[in-house]
Amino acid sequence: MSSSPNPNLQALTDAGVAVWLDSLKRSYLTGGDLAEWRDEFVLHGVTTNPAIFKEAFDDGDGYDEQIASLAHDGLDARGIYQEIATQDVRDACDVLRPVYDATDGADGFVSLEVDPDLARDSDRTLEQAIEYHARVDRPNLMIKIPGTSECLPAIEETLYRGINVNVTLLFGVEEYAAVMEAWLKALERRHAEGLHLKVESVASFFVSRVDSEVDSRLKGNPHEDELRGVAAIANARAAYQRYLSVRNGERFKALEAAGARPQRPLWASTGVKDPAYSPTKYVDSLIAPETVNTMPMATVQASAAGATVVEGTAAIDPSDDLARIAEAGIDMVDVTDLLLRQGIEKFEVPMKELLETVDGKRAAAVGAKA
Repeated sequence: MSSSPNPNLQALTDAGVAVWLDSLKRSYLTGGDLAEWRDEFVLHGVTTNPAIFKEAFDDGDGYDEQIASLAHDGLDARGIYQEIATQDVRDACDVLRPVYDATDGADGFVSLEVDPDLARDSDRTLEQAIEYHARVDRPNLMIKIPGTSECLPAIEETLYRGINVNVTLLFGVEEYAAVMEAWLKALERRHAEGLHLKVESVASFFVSRVDSEVDSRLKGNPHEDELRGVAAIANARAAYQRYLSVRNGERFKALEAAGARPQRPLWASTGVKDPAYSPTKYVDSLIAPETVNTMPMATVQASAAGATVVEGTAAIDPSDDLARIAEAGIDMVDVTDLLLRQGIEKFEVPMKELLETVDGKRAAAVGAKA
């Protein structure tokens, strides 16, 4: 039975923000939860990463039977993980296919991330992106590729090959600009060869972690009280200003005339880390057309209950806030460089732990049969 759309999340959608869920478990699929949330919470997408899959694997024994079956087929831990992840993502794509169809292929995406240990290896990233694209075999799949300088060639080449891409782990505005350049080049190459330009992409710009880092650096600073909780939104708004400069530029206008759609900014890590902040802080402050906000379920529910939807908050000029942060001695480039390094590690660690868990269950299943 379909649910009526939540009015707050419908208002957010009407303001141009696509609500994506930053979580996926098989129980969401088998129990019908994702289909229900798609309608009630106006969900237009789902994102996954190794940390999300680790949480899913740790949540009971829902995957044990499949792990055992795949183990008996001779798959190692990584192969088992990839088989399970691609199945869950494929099934989630099917649940969101009505959104994809209703938006003429502009939304309704599910993201599957390449292995985090490939974040500095462009060739292997491209190889896995092509493999995952073929394995999931759904038009509303997006391959998540880290926005590291090393992976820019893989981002460009994957898009050029007509594969949808979610560029992830963006913290700095200049790194984001480099990703938009790779996206433009990919579409320009396709256009020059007469290929269609309906290749979709989002660029995931991380938010809350910026406040966590900057707030910690402000402790004891005379400007601490006035600047706490300012940096993340100012940084994201600076990214949105850069987006607009590309969105309204001649290069994209030429592509748009040929059928291309923009690479939407996606606000990631929008669950608040500091309980002193409003749970919808990074939703209310980053509203603008052609954007995505990927939220953990707690933030989706908080937004459903009490989001303040004012159109255009993402487009507010952040220059004064960024100047005040710099004057207080905070080096935002140093902050975002650190967060990128930490971000890669934050996905490598749960991936390692996930594979260890799977390998333990694989060994037990093979041993039990023997």
